[in-house]
Amino acid sequence: MKQGVMVLLCLFCVFLFCVPVFAQPSTKSVETILIDDFDSPEGSNYQWDVQASRFVADGFPKKGYFKGIPNSLRGFYGDGGTEALVLGVQTSFNRKGDNWFEIFPTITDENGEIANYEIPFKGVVSQIDFWVWGSNYKYVLEVLVRDADGRVHTLPVGVLLFNGWKNFVVNIPGHIRQESRLRSGPKNMTFVGFKVRTDPNEYVDNFNIYFDNLKYTTHTLSTIYDGFDLRDIDFDSANEEGK
Repeated sequence: MKQGVMVLLCLFCVFLFCVPVFAQPSTKSVETILIDDFDSPEGSNYQWDVQASRFVADGFPKKGYFKGIPNSLRGFYGDGGTEALVLGVQTSFNRKGDNWFEIFPTITDENGEIANYEIPFKGVVSQIDFWVWGSNYKYVLEVLVRDADGRVHTLPVGVLLFNGWKNFVVNIPGHIRQESRLRSGPKNMTFVGFKVRTDPNEYVDNFNIYFDNLKYTTHTLSTIYDGFDLRDIDFDSANEEGK
């Protein structure tokens, strides 16, 4: 009897593992979206700016685009293609302490005025990925995002106590609301910028930092539902067209 049961179990296992596995439909479409590779600063819809705390030295902070690329990304650039550039910032402060500076996107409005700009994410973001060149200073790097309720969240990245390029991947906590449940609320979480804080005991002169290949991983279909196109209907315009 026991032998018969064992034979049946063996046959069941063979059948289970031999049945072809079919892909199941998914409501999530995972994509990696590039925010900025910093290679075409003139052709971008937005520019990058920097501001610092009150003890910043005269003439600082400085920013610019420079030739360079992490070695791990060199394979993506062929001969004769786009020149690889990185975004760089240089700072110097007059004294040690709780100093900081922020790097953030800006746009030029209709009146020619420069205004802060927050880059909207698509879908539900799981990770933000970018490369950073550190100067081996004991400074702390953070990412700032604004949730769909209007609150700014500070996401810790790491300490810049290293030389050269390093890839950072920042996970988005599940408690951050990325889409408002109301029609009147923000449609997406937004990228506010980077923030760098100095250690109170660290030197504060002649610090450089560079950024490259800022992107994020997102589930683009997670916020799409049956009838999504009716969410933002303008009733006045729709009624005029229907007459």
